[in-house]
Amino acid sequence: MRKRAERFEDLEVWQYAHKLVLETYKITRDFPGEEKFGLTSQMRRAGVSIAANIAEGFKKRGMKDKTNFYNIAQGSLEELRYYFILSHDLGYLNAQTDAMDNLDTVGRMLYGLIHSIAVK
Repeated sequence: MRKRAERFEDLEVWQYAHKLVLETYKITRDFPGEEKFGLTSQMRRAGVSIAANIAEGFKKRGMKDKTNFYNIAQGSLEELRYYFILSHDLGYLNAQTDAMDNLDTVGRMLYGLIHSIAVK
């Protein structure tokens, strides 16, 4: 049986989301300078939004509030997914990255988290 999370850092989904943010920062470091205030910035913001909304949702008491923040995190996740596709199509990424695989993991975990709240 899993130990109940006492802090957002205890949530496995947040841990994966945080790892995704770090991977996104690392990947975008090599993007062209012309993308600094464009795609690079957008990708980083979307990644941070995923982890930040999971953290904020964790402390909300009402199930509706919790679900709202987790849904926002899902929206940011899909936004980041699109930016990875765009980055690949623009030639900034050559192949599937660990970050792209991590997107799927975080997405599944978020879906499960939201579903578990909805069932309560």
